[in-house]
Amino acid sequence: MHIISRATLRIFWETHPEAQAGLRYWYKQVSQAKWQSFQDIRQDFSSADLVGNFIVFNICGNNYRLITYVDFQHRNVFIRKILTHAEYNKNQWKKDSWFNKY
Repeated sequence: MHIISRATLRIFWETHPEAQAGLRYWYKQVSQAKWQSFQDIRQDFSSADLVGNFIVFNICGNNYRLITYVDFQHRNVFIRKILTHAEYNKNQWKKDSWFNKY
């Protein structure tokens, strides 16, 4: 899968260094994946959740949430947000215009 964009991950782990190892692991796994469906994602990341149009990944034992939009047809994974668990629970990320896209 092609991840857009790795820079977003780097910027986040510069301010949250404890997330770096988990985000690097996620990036490596996803960049090598050939997902065709959400079920494929669940085989690699059993805790991934489908919320609206987004797929949410738990990072570092659920301390962080990585919110993505996956375009299976074009094999792209768009990083929409990376949040602490507390930020995620505020649900502000659901105001993203891609949340209910299509």
